[in-house]
Amino acid sequence: MEIFVVPDAAATGTVAAGILAAVVRSKPDAVLGVATGGSPLPVYAALARHRLDMSGVRAFALDEYVGLPSGHPQSYAEVVRREVTERLGLDPARVSVPDGGALDPQQAAADYDAAISRAGGIDVQLLGIGHNGHIAFNEPGSALDSRTRVENLADRTREANARYFASPEDVPAQCITQGLGTIMEARHLLLVAHGADKADILAAALQGCLTADCPASVLQRHPHVTVVADEAAAANLRPGGVVAVRVEDTAVGV
Repeated sequence: MEIFVVPDAAATGTVAAGILAAVVRSKPDAVLGVATGGSPLPVYAALARHRLDMSGVRAFALDEYVGLPSGHPQSYAEVVRREVTERLGLDPARVSVPDGGALDPQQAAADYDAAISRAGGIDVQLLGIGHNGHIAFNEPGSALDSRTRVENLADRTREANARYFASPEDVPAQCITQGLGTIMEARHLLLVAHGADKADILAAALQGCLTADCPASVLQRHPHVTVVADEAAAANLRPGGVVAVRVEDTAVGV
């Protein structure tokens, strides 16, 4: 595992985008795993500045709410369209998001898992980490080998996401999420984290016990993980294996 510490949130985006840009330049038809939430936004902003031809890239989103109407501005299909597909110039036909409006969400989840396999798997999966250790929407207690499925959202996760909705009651109670086992099949995992509120959970995930109580701890099992964290998020990490980098080092970790 490579852990790089940068000064601030914008720098996490700069460094992580440099890693993704190098992958796309070397493999124009790369399969990327894209994440939503606040942590990846600086990455997409910085990646857009690379002005890459990404028309051949395939992308799969990590998760989607169940039950939001089509076109809802806080559905992850819409967030991915705004923040990823349009900003980066991806072909919309090559960008996939779980079907949270399906009549049978469980079948939609299984179909999505199969679609990732048919695409040849994910080359680089971008990840954030929740305050309770979730990655994607794998809440504490998720099986470390779980597959894409319907998941009930924890109260803390819904509270954290309430800022995107008119009221906390509007946050859906369920989602479709890639499972931890699905995520672990990506060839490279790229985790970004910023802010002091992530310091405790980041240390627990990367340097604590491997446990389903902290789903992100499963990253310790993966052979190719890169973590880019700002100084505040990295404050509780033990020094071993942690490297401070300059903002200019945009290709670090490739």
